[in-house]
Amino acid sequence: MASAGVARADPRVLALAAQVTESREQDIPLLLLELKGILNSASLGCEESKKIKQDIYSYDLTRYCMLVLRQDQSRLRGGWGTAAQLAEILSHCCVGLEVKEDPEEFYTKFLPSVIDNLLFLGRRLQARFIRAIKDEEKQDFLRWFRLVTDAICWLFGGHVQLAACVLQNDHFQQLLMTDDVETAVIMMSVLQSVLKVNGSVLLQVDEKTLHSVLDELVYRLSSTTNPVIGSAATKLLLLVAKSCKQLVKLLTSRYKGLKGLLSKQWTGKGFDKDLSQLLDLLHLEQSNGKGEMQKQHQAACIIQATWRGFQTRKRLRKLPQAVTTLQRSFRAKREQELQHLKKQKEDEDLKLQMQLQRQRAMRFFHERQLAVLEIIHASQVNKYLEEMEEKSALTIQRFWRGYRARRNFHQQRQSLKEYKAAVVIQRAASQMSEEMSKELHAQAQEKLAQFLFRNRLDQRAAQRREALLAQVNTDVELLMNAPGLAETTEKDLDVFMSRSVPVATKARQSHNTMLKYASWPWWKKLGDEFVKDDAIPDDALNAELETLFIGGMKSS
Repeated sequence: MASAGVARADPRVLALAAQVTESREQDIPLLLLELKGILNSASLGCEESKKIKQDIYSYDLTRYCMLVLRQDQSRLRGGWGTAAQLAEILSHCCVGLEVKEDPEEFYTKFLPSVIDNLLFLGRRLQARFIRAIKDEEKQDFLRWFRLVTDAICWLFGGHVQLAACVLQNDHFQQLLMTDDVETAVIMMSVLQSVLKVNGSVLLQVDEKTLHSVLDELVYRLSSTTNPVIGSAATKLLLLVAKSCKQLVKLLTSRYKGLKGLLSKQWTGKGFDKDLSQLLDLLHLEQSNGKGEMQKQHQAACIIQATWRGFQTRKRLRKLPQAVTTLQRSFRAKREQELQHLKKQKEDEDLKLQMQLQRQRAMRFFHERQLAVLEIIHASQVNKYLEEMEEKSALTIQRFWRGYRARRNFHQQRQSLKEYKAAVVIQRAASQMSEEMSKELHAQAQEKLAQFLFRNRLDQRAAQRREALLAQVNTDVELLMNAPGLAETTEKDLDVFMSRSVPVATKARQSHNTMLKYASWPWWKKLGDEFVKDDAIPDDALNAELETLFIGGMKSS
């Protein structure tokens, strides 16, 4: 996304964008909370506020907020409270924002994605609230849930076209169909805000969504005696009936017993004014729709009431068994979900543990390598490092050559198959002459001999590589496990002594020369005059020491 220009961008937004880009993933949510202070510094509706929101959108800080809402908040710094605050910040950033570059992408893709992420966060908070056991924890989740729903209402209040998007979202329908009373009341208030913002929104959604919303409201009235739920559902149905006459017809035709349910079950519950208005609208629609078919309709109602009463009594007799089955199914499903979440968490913990083990192993390897360097004489460090680099290079070359050999082998094998297939086809197509057959046989024998020869070479090379690798591992283990000079015994010396007589003799001579040099007085070591003809130069001495220390083990 192109930015609005670095020179004209707000310096606070620019600095925050740089921090977010360079920070770790778990630190980003807390950094994004600084947007609240930046937004509050300018009054809403003024040009400065619009400019700040444009800068925040241009530097993709709104997208960072939206992505954080999808993450597992229990693993991030700040937790669910930070996520709820980011939802509020994201909603305020989108309301009053005027996108000049590619507005279609903002209105048709970005804003619906924001709504979806906010509703997804609301579902997770609702689930956490239902599972919470402690009262303090439940109150925290309920407060954060209200904060997220308020952010949703603020967003579609600033962008009216999002009202239909909210109703058609699967997360919203799942949130509305909860059995929890507190969150259900909050979601019904959100639905009431949607209808107040856009009264004709129910006519803009598909028929399935419309029926789902109305079914849920009527179900609330018929399945509970809680006056808070009844009042909220009645007010919502009254808004639906007032918004369009077509919806009143739908209520009277689809829910024929709604009027009787309202008058019998909810009269005198504290919201009679709204209830009376709804009953008047339903009665007026029924009066207009009656006429000559009124008697037949009443007869049909009596038949339906009798049949439904019979069916209801029949279902009531089976209700205990059905409730038991439903509870068992619900508990099994909840247990399955908990097991899945537990397994997912265990897999993530195992992955993190394996990563930590690899880091510890690498750290331990470097520590052992440093310990080896401390044991080696100072004059041998460079040569030891050069030898280790050479061994590393040889190891890389060995693996590459092995890979190349295997690849060539597979290619040759495929070519051999193709060649044999061609021979079979040619033999079936036409009869070859004796000379051509002999020549083809000779070629096949030659290719087979080449393949067998390469196979033997590869086997020998593999055996040699394995032997060298075993030898290198043995030498490294000896060096790593070598005791200090103060703890060395004759048994330890035998491990590092060479079995080659010339090498041992040369090592003994080098050792005597070093002892002789060490016994010289200090005044002979001040300059180059102390070097005599029988002294060994440094290069030769280093070479002999290398032969004694490393080559000696190789000769063992």
